[in-house]
Amino acid sequence: MLKRLLPLLIVALVLVLALFLDLGRYFSFGQLAEHREQLLDWVALHALLAPVIYILTYTLVVAFSLPGAFVMTIGGGFLFGALPGGVYAVSCATVGALLLFLIAKTSVGDYLLSNAGGAMKKMQHGFAENALSYMFVLRLVPIFPFFLVNLVPAFLGISLRVYLFATFFGIMPVTFVYALAGSGLGGLFDQGGAITLAGIMTPEILVALTGLALLALLPVGYKHFNRKTAKNIERS
Repeated sequence: MLKRLLPLLIVALVLVLALFLDLGRYFSFGQLAEHREQLLDWVALHALLAPVIYILTYTLVVAFSLPGAFVMTIGGGFLFGALPGGVYAVSCATVGALLLFLIAKTSVGDYLLSNAGGAMKKMQHGFAENALSYMFVLRLVPIFPFFLVNLVPAFLGISLRVYLFATFFGIMPVTFVYALAGSGLGGLFDQGGAITLAGIMTPEILVALTGLALLALLPVGYKHFNRKTAKNIERS
């Protein structure tokens, strides 16, 4: 049992250590603004190495649930441009989330699935039945913390294929919005302004994301409607 839990314990230990050392202070807009010239010059001089380091760092940040993913996404747009930065961020976030999902699933998730009680099994069945739709909604509308959405599906019996597909495509809209915001960060720094989540997630963007989430829920509504119709027919 301890051997199976070891990867998850390592993730928890790294997270606690990072919080204790306050490593999150290095992933801040203040640091980005202070060192922006050096960072931009270094990226320009190391056009191949810079994306590799960014990708590895971002992947580890997500895999270990470290603070800084939001800043790194916007920073990617700032350093590499909206399109490359968005592509890098989507790829990193997907791989990092996948690693955490696999660690949680093999460490605890499979055990919980096989030993779940009635209520837990009912919840697992309900989520797994419409897993793709629910995962898309969770990814499209960033209401819950990213690390939580990475972890919880591992305990609910979500297949690897569904998790990977929904994560990759589900985080795309928000990620590219962040990267696009990051591409204009230089002008904001010049004006002495501060970037905020409220400033990025305008009402128009929120409406668009909500619309996509509702579209993702259409299959769930369709299934529910069919079942209700079938029951009514049986009763009549």
